[in-house]
Amino acid sequence: MFDPDELEEIRASKEEWHEEEVEPVLERFGERKETFTTDTGGQEVDRLYTPADVADLDYEEDLGNPGEPPYTRGVYSTGYRGRLWTMRQYAGFSTPEDTNERYHYLLDQGQTGLSMAFDLPTQMGYDSDAAMAAGEVGKAGVAIDSLDDMETVFDGIPLDEVSTSMTINAPASVLLAMYIAVGDQQGVDREELRGTIQNDILKEYIARNTYIYPPESSMRIITDIFDFCASETPKFNTISISGYHIREAGSTAAQELAFTLGDGIEYVETAIEAGLDVDDFAPQLSFFFNGHNNIFEEVAKFRAARRMWHDIIDERFDADDPKSKQLKFHTQTAGSMLTAQQIENNVVRVAYQALAAVLGGTQSLHTNGKDEALALPTEESVRTALRTQQILGHESGAADTIDPLAGSYYVESLTDEVEEEAYEILEEVDDRGGMRDAVEQQWVQRQIQDTAFDRQKEIEDKERIIVGVNEFEVDEDPQMDVEEVTEEDQQRQIDSLESVREERDDEAVDAALEALRDAAQSEQNVMPYIIDAVKAYATVGEICNVMRDEFGEYQPGGAV
Repeated sequence: MFDPDELEEIRASKEEWHEEEVEPVLERFGERKETFTTDTGGQEVDRLYTPADVADLDYEEDLGNPGEPPYTRGVYSTGYRGRLWTMRQYAGFSTPEDTNERYHYLLDQGQTGLSMAFDLPTQMGYDSDAAMAAGEVGKAGVAIDSLDDMETVFDGIPLDEVSTSMTINAPASVLLAMYIAVGDQQGVDREELRGTIQNDILKEYIARNTYIYPPESSMRIITDIFDFCASETPKFNTISISGYHIREAGSTAAQELAFTLGDGIEYVETAIEAGLDVDDFAPQLSFFFNGHNNIFEEVAKFRAARRMWHDIIDERFDADDPKSKQLKFHTQTAGSMLTAQQIENNVVRVAYQALAAVLGGTQSLHTNGKDEALALPTEESVRTALRTQQILGHESGAADTIDPLAGSYYVESLTDEVEEEAYEILEEVDDRGGMRDAVEQQWVQRQIQDTAFDRQKEIEDKERIIVGVNEFEVDEDPQMDVEEVTEEDQQRQIDSLESVREERDDEAVDAALEALRDAAQSEQNVMPYIIDAVKAYATVGEICNVMRDEFGEYQPGGAV
């Protein structure tokens, strides 16, 4: 780097440039804005960055080579030169039969991993014929009621040849059990099953609200999953600690980073308190971030995330295994940035967001379909979203060298700033007793709501331009073929559920559910009992209701 005398010369040169070159231009023309900030306003963007802005940067301590601590430049020594990121399109459509057809289509188009979207009743632990499920069956994703449905979804798809991510939280234990059961049926060794369950309940209390049980019981189930999978399915990621939905709810990039890592800290602490060794489960932790519009802010966020997680696991938890300290993450492009107006613009937005994720070193990526602001994506828009990734990987050159923006005065400075702000937020979380307490106090939710309010006001006042929405508008109605889930589709799923109930062994179901109840009442790991219940064709609702009876249901404010 530069010595002190050279840095002083650079600073002096910048001041001279400003005085002689910039000020005369400002007097005549001004600038587009009085203040430039990153996308969510967290960091002010300077006019020019120089070596003086990264004067304190220590390469070995702050960056390191790819595959070396603190992993700022990536967790793999060859980056994408060895293998591209997993192209994992999020998909789940109507019935299990429809979803199986969509999965085969995506795999035929070159997708390299599957990502399951579940309908709202499944996410909430209800069967399709439950009163609470009326009108929602198959709408937001696929309806899964029993093992029979999971068998249908993966018909003709060998589980030892694909990696599957499941966006499921409160009933994650049940859906994971079903996946394991399908693998058992296919003769796949459990140690070869690969994928991820989201399983991030703290984020549900913060941003999505598809929770079932109170925090303490939810955390018990999560640690049971950690313990079970460490020995039974060591290649399966037991949690995807999700900042995506926190960002979708309106947070800044630094808040997304801080609250996500804060959730991660809470899960690690809970598991250790339950008697697990950090190196037994931490390598299976994964993360899920949002890919937003500001390319440089997002790259800085991803780089800061890796460095922070390394330091947190190393310093707070004294882990020995290097894999425990490696933050690996999935990225999804920002659904909240999709617009119903001029939907073709969404293709461009998604491409830039995907570029940011790749420049930031994501391990897997989902690119949204252009029509997702209107409905479930069509096959055409899904194909375009997948092609966006394939063009990025094979034509753009972005994957040919590792961490290509490293050394940029701006990106390195911004990485430090995002990290510093995230640590300040984490300090306040710690002062409030940790993430669980901060969430139950509603403090985290209020921080995000305040940010979202400010952002919306900026849009309404045109201080923030959204192309096609509050500027560059055209008078037209969106013209798109949209996928629809009909009443007939929903009834078809309910009929299928009734057939399963008629054909199964009710005595075996009752015995399995009673054994699960006993396990929930004790300190036994519930996962083996959930797998037994699933294999007896007990339904998602029946299994979740046993745990509802034993654990209660969460209400904001702490009531059960």
